[in-house]
Amino acid sequence: MVAIYYVMIVNILYFSIIGLSFRNIWTIARRAKYSSYNTLAGSELVPAVSLLVPAYNEELTIIENVNCLMTLNYPTFEVIVINDGSSDKTMDVLIAEYELHKIPNPDMSGTIETNTVRDVYHNPDYPQLFLIDKENGGKADSLNAGINLSHYPLVSSIDADSLLEKDALIRMARMYMENPEETVAIGGDVRIANGCLIENGAVHNISLPRKIWPMFQSIEYLKAFLGGRIGWSHMNGLVIVSGAFGLFRKDSIIDVGGYRGGYPGEDMNIIIKLHRHMLKNKIPYRVAFCPEAVCWTQAPDTYGILANQRKRWGRGNMKNMIENRGMLFNPRYKVMGLITMPYNVLFETLNPYFRITGLLALGGYALLDMTHWKILLVFFMLNFFSGYLLSVGALVLEEIAFKRYKKPSDLFKMLLYSALKFVGYHQLGVLWRVQGHIQYLQKNNSWGAMTRQSWNDESETA
Repeated sequence: MVAIYYVMIVNILYFSIIGLSFRNIWTIARRAKYSSYNTLAGSELVPAVSLLVPAYNEELTIIENVNCLMTLNYPTFEVIVINDGSSDKTMDVLIAEYELHKIPNPDMSGTIETNTVRDVYHNPDYPQLFLIDKENGGKADSLNAGINLSHYPLVSSIDADSLLEKDALIRMARMYMENPEETVAIGGDVRIANGCLIENGAVHNISLPRKIWPMFQSIEYLKAFLGGRIGWSHMNGLVIVSGAFGLFRKDSIIDVGGYRGGYPGEDMNIIIKLHRHMLKNKIPYRVAFCPEAVCWTQAPDTYGILANQRKRWGRGNMKNMIENRGMLFNPRYKVMGLITMPYNVLFETLNPYFRITGLLALGGYALLDMTHWKILLVFFMLNFFSGYLLSVGALVLEEIAFKRYKKPSDLFKMLLYSALKFVGYHQLGVLWRVQGHIQYLQKNNSWGAMTRQSWNDESETA
């Protein structure tokens, strides 16, 4: 019975969150269609932004990434690539492509402590571009080094294997300018680029992945970002801004001591730290989500790489929840303490254990003839259809506001995979999360192997 009650509560919460997303989607659709982004792109009133690109062994994707960022529709910005002790040719290809040279005595006067910065590179012919070469310290340490060099009041974190739509940054800036005094962070929408045609650092001919693993992730991302984060941001209860693409007030990040290094999950950690700081000091604030600002990223396309990524996410989630357990059910932290953190612990971190023990208990009842098989069948069917409806709801949100997937075959494929993910893939997610928790207990802080391929290869072979 505990398992049944747990599933019921989970689904009530999931449907409540997606209900908030539907409540706001019409406003988002109008904003995406009618806002004058082109006018803002040429305005001097738009705040300047430093784009931070941590790079570790990214020689195959870094040039396309930088080319994309250098041509964004935005009035004033800089691109700071942070080479985190790469062992491949990341540094070499950047230096050769942009003819970069060492800056004597660079100004790294920022206050956040980082691993040793070896050199900073620049070329006056590309005044917006800087390259930091530093000792390996992880993604959080790289972002802190970029903040120390940055020259502008807003900073944006962008993964080196990601490409922004040309108007993504200006769309975020518009949201920031609605309430600059209170906005400390804005998350963007992350989409899977596998299967799309990539040319000159831009995504063309949007299409779904052809491989099974990225396809499942496309469905996951739609559900998480459109079906989840729109609703959470409405309550000011976002617990994470994706490390692939986020915008932050630099002074707020410095106030909380920068990104926390030493373990995966730095993107969740920085948001929790911002919530804690603002609530503890009774400072009005908001952490927002801008679904029309889109970042396209390469998704893992093999079992091993995907498993490593999800185990890493599991480790990061558990560590963040344990370190911030003092926020749980604490009215001092308002929505974060009373809703977001308890939800995350009970229905994200501990979810695999409730599911496993619930399934074992139901199986035991059946074997001992303590329940009828028809009851088990009804339970599993309700569980399946509720999860399927949530995925379909995210697809409806996509069709209402954005309609990026034009082909009817893509819609059919998404509906099919929304069902298929419950047969094997969903169960693997439970396994990977448990394995990530075991790695956390073993103090395993490794990043795990991530194999990149060039964007041209990806668009042809995905």
